Amino acid sequence: MSGFVTISGLTVDFPAGPRVARALRGVDLTLARGEAVGLVGESGCGKSVTWLAALGLLPGRARIGGSVRLEGQELLGAPAAQLEAVRGRRIAMIFQDPAASLNPVKRIGKQLGEALVLHRGLSRDAAWTEAARLLDRVGIADARRRLDEYPHQLSGGMNQRVMIATALAGEPELLVADEPTTALDATIQAQILDLLARLRAETGMAMVLISHDLGVVAEACARIAVMYAGTIIEEAAAADLFANPRHPYTRGLLAALPSIDGPKRRLAAIPGTVPEPWSQAPGCAFAPRCAYADARCATPPAMQAIAPGHQAACHRIDAVQAMAA
Repeated sequence: MSGFVTISGLTVDFPAGPRVARALRGVDLTLARGEAVGLVGESGCGKSVTWLAALGLLPGRARIGGSVRLEGQELLGAPAAQLEAVRGRRIAMIFQDPAASLNPVKRIGKQLGEALVLHRGLSRDAAWTEAARLLDRVGIADARRRLDEYPHQLSGGMNQRVMIATALAGEPELLVADEPTTALDATIQAQILDLLARLRAETGMAMVLISHDLGVVAEACARIAVMYAGTIIEEAAAADLFANPRHPYTRGLLAALPSIDGPKRRLAAIPGTVPEPWSQAPGCAFAPRCAYADARCATPPAMQAIAPGHQAACHRIDAVQAMAA
């Protein structure tokens, strides 16, 4: 299926001494214009690596295969000038930790102004005026005064808003938000998610929301892709995924979410941990943690359609559904 952004068979290998660690094992994902997609899974599943690879932001030792196309334009292996015309302008990324992403010795206005000069060619005075407007747009009060402050003078939530403003500087068509609510309290987290929803409504930009928390993406995204051990193992409309998860891993993630109504129950944890990229067994990567695994799981499962817009990669889909009924 063609789309605004199409990722096909994306693989990433990192040399690790005599071994090779395969961080991504063939990621396929298509994103339409204006669409909001959630990318969820435990830490170490490859969510961030997927988009760092797509935008050419991984270290040089990484070996990347497959295809990443932006409206038919191939990005993998593209010249630096071509990637620079995409990064920040057509596709912007908000990184996990704003404290690590912002330069601690540069004022907020300087950093935001640099993005505006680079991506939109504004003069210094025009960039300063636009920087203040962007800070105001993301909900930072007294924006002109804040431009003269350093990151350490702002709270975690305000620094995250600065990162969002910086991402908006290039007026991108796609915003990749990588754990944008990490380390924020529940109230600030809700404010950031509301802000992203409002900005999408105003600009029409597409969004990929990366999270380990299904609850975070439940209302923000129309479609959810679940990643495990470097590949997407289930994909569906958000409402369908929550109502009828078909992969054992997705069911495990949902079972670990507390319910706000109904009787109290003990949360069901998924046993074990995500395998390291260099120690994955052949076959289904989730099999060692899966209660449904059988001999067929020694062979890697193919993605199969379950219903329109809903697909999963599991040999035991029928058994999972039968036990859930």
